[in-house]
Parts: sequence; structure tokens; C-alpha cells
Amino acid sequence: MGAARILTVNADDFGFTRGVNRGIVDCHLRGILTSTTLMANGEAFEDAVRLAREHPTLDVGAHFALVQGRSLVTGEPLPATVAELVCALALRRLDPYQELKAQLEKILAAGVRVTHFDTHKHTHLLPPVLEAVLRLAQETGVRWVRRPFDLPLPASRRGTPPAVRVARRAMALAERRFEQRICRAGCRTTDHFAGFQWTGRFDSSDVASLLRALPEGVTEFMTHPGYCDEELRKARTRLKESREAELRALTDPRVREALREAQVRLASYAQLEELAGEAQRPK
Repeated sequence: MGAARILTVNADDFGFTRGVNRGIVDCHLRGILTSTTLMANGEAFEDAVRLAREHPTLDVGAHFALVQGRSLVTGEPLPATVAELVCALALRRLDPYQELKAQLEKILAAGVRVTHFDTHKHTHLLPPVLEAVLRLAQETGVRWVRRPFDLPLPASRRGTPPAVRVARRAMALAERRFEQRICRAGCRTTDHFAGFQWTGRFDSSDVASLLRALPEGVTEFMTHPGYCDEELRKARTRLKESREAELRALTDPRVREALREAQVRLASYAQLEELAGEAQRPK
């Protein structure tokens, strides 16, 4: 897609709570958010679908969940942690393809056009989960799958906890195999990714720094904005007040100005697909 610097800004957890849903839509209408990914097993799924219909410029993908929440296949609780998921997969207590297929079918049945895939807690780094995601991508024609390997950017001003740094190094060990498998499946990823080390710890100054340091090519910036209402306070997540901080950062006029000054182009995943098609057409 040339030497341009293109950024897609995605909000995870659409459908988690109504406050999260409202925050995501506000970031799209008033800020730089281009895309979101929808949780089929989220408590506020129907509310998210309604908002997606009301705001068709908000690009929607699937946020597949194999940890936390309930299974759409059995109705039972999903593993609470990634470690528990690994155990369930090893013991064949959970079929990732059947679970993710049920989630995708629920989203599609609601009339949502799905343009990209990612997973809650990046569980598609696990080979059985990645195979399930890629199988669904091939069956449905959804080509874009998240590559969750952070750019080597400075930590935010709030710092990066040691556990997050260790997790990022561990994830990097899977990067080459992940990219090879994506390529063999005929799927696409962005050239770069940012946000894992910043989750719950960035402000508008950090976003402006990211824009200035953005490399050539296409970058996905993962975010988790939302309003911290009573529903979110009761939810099982560490991301509560931080969602409002992310919302403020993504809607800050200074970030929009930094985007202009850095000559970075915003694009949704649907627009990325159009750009990819244009690049492949004969001149």
C-alpha cells in the first residue's frame, strides 16, 4: 500500500457493558477511533448491535472470547484465565473452532458486517486457537486478523509493569510462526501493532508521541475506551477508570492536530481492504 503511514484505531470489548459501548461510539464520533471488535458473549451485545446499526461508519469486527464470560455452545463459564484455557485445550475440554464459530454466527445473524478478527487476551497466539480463527477467516472471506506484537516504542509516561514486559517478550517468541501461518492461510495483518504495553496506561501525550514515531505502512492501535459506570464497576475486569482516561485521550483535539502534523492517514479495516485491492490492480 505504498510508503504512506496509515493508522487504524480499534476499540476492543464492544458489547462488554453499555458504558463501554457508549464510550466506543463517542470516540468514533468525536475522536480518532475507526474500528471496534464485538464480543458475542458480552452482556451488552444487543446494545452494541443497535449502536452499530445507528453508526454505520464505525467498522466492526469480531472480538473472539475463549476466556471469561460464558460459552455460546454449552452455556457454561469459559476458562477464567489464559492458563486455564491452555489446560482446557490440552485436555480437549473445549473446542475452539466450535465456540468461535458460534460467536461469529451470532454476530452475523444480527446483521453485522464483520471486517476483521481479533481475540480477547490475544488467545490466537495459541496454535489451536489460531487454527480455528484462520479456518473461520477462510470460510467467511474475512481477511484481516490482528498481529498482536507491539512496535518497539518507548513506554508510556505511566510506565510499563514488569509483568507486561515479560509477557511481550514471551509473545515475541511466537511472532515468526504466527506470521508464516497467517501467510499460508491467505489472510492479512497490519504491518505493525501498538497498544499491548499501553493498555490502561496512556494519555493524549502518549498518543501524540506514537503518531510522530509511526513507521511507514499500516499500524493498528489497540484501545479500550469506555465510561466507568456502575455496570462496569461491577464487571470482572481490571480496566475500569482507565477506560475513561483512554476515551479522553482518543477524543483530545490535540491528538487530531498531531495526526495532521504527522501526516498520518486514518483508515478503517474496510478501507484497508479497498486500499489493498487498489494496490493489486494492474496499472
